[in-house]
This record gives sequence, C-alpha cells and structure tokens, in this order.
Amino acid sequence: MTTVDPVTQEIIEGKLTATVDEMGVVMARTSMSPVIYEVLDFACGLLTHTGELVAQMNGITLFTGTFGTQVKSLIALYGEDLEDGDILLTNDPYSGGTHACDFAIVKPIFFDGRILAYAINVAHYLDVGGSVPGSLAPNAVSVFQEGLRLPGVKVVRSDRFSGEILRIIRENVRLPDIAIGDLTAQVATVRVAARRMDELARKYGVDVVEAAFDHLLTVSEKQARAAIGALPDGTYEAEDIIDGDGVTTDPIAVRVAVTIAGDQLTADFTGCPPAVAGPINCAAGALQSAVRTIFKALVAPQAPSNEGWFRPLTVVAPRGSVFTAEKPSPTGWYYEGSVHASELVWKALAGLMPERFSAGSYTSLCVVYLAGKDAGGQPFIHIEPQHGGWGASEDADGANALIALTDGDTYNYSVEVIEARFPLLVRRYALNVEGGSGAGRRRGGFGVIRDYEVLEDGASAYCSFGRTQTPPWGVEGGAPGTPNLLQVEDRDGLIRNFGREPDIALKRGDLVRIITGGGGGWGEAGAREAESVRRDVENGYITKEEAKSRYGFEERVAV
Repeated sequence: MTTVDPVTQEIIEGKLTATVDEMGVVMARTSMSPVIYEVLDFACGLLTHTGELVAQMNGITLFTGTFGTQVKSLIALYGEDLEDGDILLTNDPYSGGTHACDFAIVKPIFFDGRILAYAINVAHYLDVGGSVPGSLAPNAVSVFQEGLRLPGVKVVRSDRFSGEILRIIRENVRLPDIAIGDLTAQVATVRVAARRMDELARKYGVDVVEAAFDHLLTVSEKQARAAIGALPDGTYEAEDIIDGDGVTTDPIAVRVAVTIAGDQLTADFTGCPPAVAGPINCAAGALQSAVRTIFKALVAPQAPSNEGWFRPLTVVAPRGSVFTAEKPSPTGWYYEGSVHASELVWKALAGLMPERFSAGSYTSLCVVYLAGKDAGGQPFIHIEPQHGGWGASEDADGANALIALTDGDTYNYSVEVIEARFPLLVRRYALNVEGGSGAGRRRGGFGVIRDYEVLEDGASAYCSFGRTQTPPWGVEGGAPGTPNLLQVEDRDGLIRNFGREPDIALKRGDLVRIITGGGGGWGEAGAREAESVRRDVENGYITKEEAKSRYGFEERVAV
C-alpha cells in the first residue's frame, strides 16, 4: 500500500478543493443562463475512478448525493467503452439524477492509459422541452411531459462535440442558443478539471494521488463514525405533510424513523405512500442527497464534502414510493418533495442535537416560472428561487430571508438583472413581517414579499409552492411558522391566490406577488425576554397588539 506523508496529503486535498472551485468560477463566468450565473444553480465535483466523491464545490445542496450515483450509473452503462477525450451527458432522474432540467456533464480523466478520476458538472437548464416553457409543468402526470431526456450519451468523442447530439438538443428546447452555450460552459469546466488532475498525477504519481484519495475518504469516515458514536442509541421518529402534488390538493402524509446504533445511522422511510400522480415525486438519487444533507449537518457541517462522510449512513425506502419514484412517474418538481425527506430527518434529530438543528423552515423554494415575449418579440423564461424564514434554534431567533434547505450556496436575482433581461419591474422586496413567524422563547425568522410588475401582455406563470397549508413546525412549545403563498393582483386590485398552479394568464400591469413564510418558534412564547419583544416592536417586526397577543408583554413593551 502506498502511503502519503501529511504534507503531501494536505497539498493534494487543497488542490482538489481549488480545482472544483475553479470549475465553479469558469461555469459562472461562461454560462448564458442567469439561473446559472446569477442564481448559481449548478455544482461541480471530482470522483475516484470507481465513482466515489472526493471533492465538491459549495453549490446546490441537493447534488451532495447524486454525483456518485450518476457517475456509477455511467460506469455501469459504458464499462470499458470509454476513451480519453470522451465526455458524457445524462439528465435521467431514474439513474441517480434529479429531474430532466439538470444536465450532468461527466468526463473520465485518463492518465497513462487508465482512468484516474471523473469530473462532473450538474447545472439547471432554463428549458429542455416538454409541455410548458421551462419544462416543469406543475400538473405533469408523466416524465414524458417534462422534456428531453438523454440518459447517458457521449456528447463529446475524441475531444470533438457530437453534431448529432447537439442537433437533438437544439431541436427539442425552446431556447437553443442558451442551452448550447450552457453545455459548452459545462464542458469547459470538466476540461479544466482534467488539466488540473493531470498536473497532480505528473507531480506526485498516480499511486500517491490514489492513495491520497483513499486516505481522505477513510479519515472522513472515521470522523463521521465518531460523531455518530457520541450520540445516544435509539430510534427517533418524525411525521410531516406535503400539501398536494400539483394534480390534487390532497395532503400527503410522510414519515421517517431515524435509528442510531453504535457508529451507524439509518433513515427508514418505510410507510411513506407510493409515488403520487403529480411531479413532486423524487427518485432514489435525490432521496440520498436529501438525507445526506442533514447527515452532513449532524456530523461535520463545516468540512468539505466527500463520500467518506456518508459511509456510516444507510437510507431505507421501498421502491416506487413518493421518495423513490420510478419511470414514468414525473419528477419535475422533485425538490419540493425531497425537501420533505430532509425536513423529516431534521425534525427527528432536532431535539437530539439542538445546537445543530432549528425548528421548521419555510421549506419550499417558492419558484415561479414567468414566460412570454418581450417588447422585441423575443421569448423569455424567468425562473428564480425565493428566500424565506427559517426556524428558531435553542439559543437564537430564526434567520430571516435565507434560501431553502435544498439550495445551499445559491441566490435570487438582483433587481437590476431582472429588469435588464426581462419585461418585469420589481415593485417591492421586503421582509414578510405582516405574516409574522412562529412565536416562542426564540421566534422564527421572517420570510419575504417580492412583487413583480408584468410589462407585456400575453405572459403567463406557473408555480408549485409547498407549505401552503401545513406551516413550519415549532419545537418545545414554540408556535408554528406561517405558510407560503403566490398572489396575482390586477390593476383593479383584484387578488387571486395560488399554491400549485399550472397556468396563470397574465396581462400588462399585473403584479405577481411571492409571499414566503416565517419559520417555527422554539420554546414557549411566554418565556421570551421582554427586551427581545421590545426590540422586535422597535424594529417594526411586530405591533404592540401582536406583542400582547403573542407574548403577553403589553406593559413591558412600551415604546
């Protein structure tokens, strides 16, 4: 066995981190979609020759568990039929991925005639065809309504793009120039990774680099097992409700049992319902990511991610469930379903590790698709995640206007970019203090209100908001948070309310108002300090009347 001295190990690990970060910089600077270069809806990683993640940039949280499953599915598909200069593409949700809009570009990195590593870049495309602009029909009942799927094709052979694959993409998406531009940017990033890994192998040798990979994974595994082993053995359960699937508004009851036994943790989703008709299902790869997100927060939230951390984790779920959907179940809005898997594990562990986990958050990304034509007659598609209120923790109020659990290191658009690229004006962007948040000894964070004025006739919108009926949960007597809501207000002041809606006709002058909820509270509201309530009144977060009704502090909140 090759051994690596500590200094060399540290240098190689630093090189891995620098490489995935460089991939991210290249992607953000060269992509054509604002959902990529503004929102940063992508992530990059490096994996061993067997498909185990060794480095990943900060990015979409929900890609934490899909990289390995996607690369391993491609290894199984191609076997030995890979050559230096090949680059693969897959966007198949049933082969370890998420939904068809997330294109995974994977490059096997060869050195001295054999594969040393794999580089991967997964990015969200504005449109991949399907029944609606943006491809994510909230009422889709089949994956065949959700656009083009390319489940493991060679988009590059011998370092040359496949003309056939590019033509297929161009002819099946609504914004072909943007799609090909984003694809080219992804390919550039994995080529950067190949150059950096070549430099590493030439300097230290393949045996040392591979030994460094093994050491990194082994150390992470040991640290994860130690963190789990320090927790009390037992089974911790949680239940939740998903508010409809896009086809019906029927509540969907989901549950988990988290078992800690020694240095192992098992998350068992047995008992969750079968895949539903609508597209809030997620496939098994997304479920793995959803659970890994919380597991990582439990064992080592600040450490760089790699496969070693997750070796003590087992995820159990019957095939064909709402969290392990199979073809042809739709998965377009998978993040609206999979986030409930994350929240279930989070909720089960909140009391066990209060220093790491807060009360429930607004959960849903509250994404709205706005589409139509601009003043010049050119088509546009605007997609944007929204921030919301997170739950209170044992020692602090919840965070205001923070991105949802699924998205990690991503952002919404700046107002200037929206108004420059789309026929929209942002009329308001403020904390949603009107809706409030969960009262408690520590109160939940506040969501946001964001108003878009539509500047052209003939536009339309669709959405799929979660937590519109079932609010974020409180802990230890804390009050629940507040729900999410989409409103459309016309020039006459008529307001329509929506949650999961497949087609909202818009006209010039309409206001599209996104209202995200506040997080749950922690502890009894009566235990909140008078000074904290007084400060909330002074800051305009609550009124004097609310201070009295929620906290009983009428006389102590004079301002």
